[in-house]
Amino acid sequence: MRKNTKNKVVQIPLRLNILFFVVFLLFAALILQLGVVQILNGDSFQEEIDRTIQDTTKIPVPRGKIYDKNYNVVVDNKALYSITYTPAKGIQAKDRLDVAKKLAEFLSMDTDGITERNKKEYWYLLNTEEADSRLSETEADEMTPAEQYSAILETITEEEISNFSDEEKEVIAIKAELDKAYSLTPQVVKNRDVTSTEYAEVAENLGDLPGINATTDWVREYPYENTFRSLAGSITTQEQGIPEDREQYYLTRGYSRNDRVGKSGLEEYYEDILRGRKEEIQYTTEKDGTVIDSTTIVEGNPGKDLILTIDMQFQQEVDKIVQEELEKTIKKHPNQHRYLEDALAVVMNPQTGELLAVSGQTHDKEENEYINTSFKTMHDSHLPGSTIKGATVLAGYESGVTTPGQVFNDRRLKIADDTRGKGSYRDLGPVNDYSALKLSSNVYMFYIALKMGGEHRYPFPDGSNASFNTSAWQEMRNYFRQFGLGAPTGIDYPYESTGLEGNSYQQPGLLMDYAIGQYDTFTTMQLAQYVSTIANDGYRVRPHFLKEIRNPALSTDEQGSVYRSTTTDVLNRIQMDSSEISRVQEGFRQVFQESGGTGYNYFGTPEYRDYKAAGKTGTAENSIDGVNTENLSLVGYAPYDEPEIAFAITIPHLGIVNDRHPINHRIGQRILEAYFEVKKEQDEENESE
Repeated sequence: MRKNTKNKVVQIPLRLNILFFVVFLLFAALILQLGVVQILNGDSFQEEIDRTIQDTTKIPVPRGKIYDKNYNVVVDNKALYSITYTPAKGIQAKDRLDVAKKLAEFLSMDTDGITERNKKEYWYLLNTEEADSRLSETEADEMTPAEQYSAILETITEEEISNFSDEEKEVIAIKAELDKAYSLTPQVVKNRDVTSTEYAEVAENLGDLPGINATTDWVREYPYENTFRSLAGSITTQEQGIPEDREQYYLTRGYSRNDRVGKSGLEEYYEDILRGRKEEIQYTTEKDGTVIDSTTIVEGNPGKDLILTIDMQFQQEVDKIVQEELEKTIKKHPNQHRYLEDALAVVMNPQTGELLAVSGQTHDKEENEYINTSFKTMHDSHLPGSTIKGATVLAGYESGVTTPGQVFNDRRLKIADDTRGKGSYRDLGPVNDYSALKLSSNVYMFYIALKMGGEHRYPFPDGSNASFNTSAWQEMRNYFRQFGLGAPTGIDYPYESTGLEGNSYQQPGLLMDYAIGQYDTFTTMQLAQYVSTIANDGYRVRPHFLKEIRNPALSTDEQGSVYRSTTTDVLNRIQMDSSEISRVQEGFRQVFQESGGTGYNYFGTPEYRDYKAAGKTGTAENSIDGVNTENLSLVGYAPYDEPEIAFAITIPHLGIVNDRHPINHRIGQRILEAYFEVKKEQDEENESE
């Protein structure tokens, strides 16, 4: 029989009823509390919101240091006391004046830099009503607020701003610095010559100085003074801030307008590495700018450190050598060498591309002093002369116009109506590729150029017109670019010249000039890469200053961990066969090591023979203001069987004299001496440790 359930009442358990009642009480309490907050305390909470502001500011951190390969500091940071100003939003000129007056009680300021406008703006704030009355309503209606302000300032007379006291001038100077500040961005008010007393007094009174902070700042310091400084580069001052022409680039990467950034050299090239990460602090301030709380939300990290391939002990020696030899040359014939200013040298490891020393010295004739201009090794290009004949010989092999061991008779060639002709410094007679390099035969290179241009007559008939296909220009230049001649070297530096190309291609005589280094110009860095490529069996490596990047050190007694290391970067292998490269290497060896070689008297003598150097000498003719001058150059490497050092030297615009100082050879000799002496000393130190 079925039970009837229609009238059955469902009973809710007692515990569930209790739970419902508790939930009801909680909601009632919450509603009551919201009412209390809204009705009783709402005004006070709103006042607190209106009274305080939360802002985030970014604090600069020390820039990364730069070390040489032996971890000697090349560019350091020097700590300074610093007084900064970080304005809150909405701060007006009157507010900044009040801060300046208070700050002037504790801080002395140099007033030499204040301008007439600074004085007028100060006078305006003290006499606002009177100044505003000088502009009629009709005049004001036709102007923007900025135009009104400028017009009012123009009405302020010289007499009205001429009698400020020294104390008022200090206030004006401080306010001028405060006016430079951007909202929420620290602006340095004073960081030079801040005394410990000034620092302490400002720090003790920060509560009365809205936006002011007593902190530490830094400036770049150079323990080796001018050595390598032009290559290390420079940074902007805080007054300069980020460059205007790259403002958007930096702002989109988290920079502030008054941040210091690298503006030249390695400081610029490695800006992203050296800059570090700013510390971010969230400030809670009252409306008047008084800070009532602060919280660090992002920890700052100093910039990473650069470890260079440069050996500063060796770099100092090379700078000294280059300057001394330049000075000797100028003193010997000051009148004849009136266009001589520079001496340039690059020393690198031909197998790795590590730059060991880069030197440039310039004689300032007006001050009669020598200035370090090492950047000119990459910026300035000059006619290289016969140093590039190794590339010409290899171009002849690869193009098929000459063969290893081929002989040409070195005698003056006369093309068409050129009665003077083109030749070597004397007729050398029959020369092959070895002796053409050893004796520096121009004629051998002329035949390579003529044959590449389509002229195959040999011997070339005097007075004839030469057949010439202008495509030979591109072919020859393409071969040269494989060595880095006329092409970027790839160096880690903000700017390098690739040299200048001549632009007349119709005359075969000009390609003949090109083949002996008398047409296109190249930098000393390009010459160093070129000779390194020959020394390195045809492998062209990228020259570089950077050895490694390290994280900031935890203490001054140790280096930080390695962040990144630089490895050898092979840019290309020249097309020429290894056996052909070996022939040029042998020719270069004979230049320095065999009697009759153009460098033998300097590198083949008993005192230099042990260095086992190989290389090529060069002289190029050029004219300045109608005066004939010569460039002297030299490239080389040592030891020739296992090269570990390659060098290139350029001395432009010497006067033509018979007994001039052999500056290029003397610099080359002394560079080898210094390199192997420094290496010996360091090896002995390492063994003793």
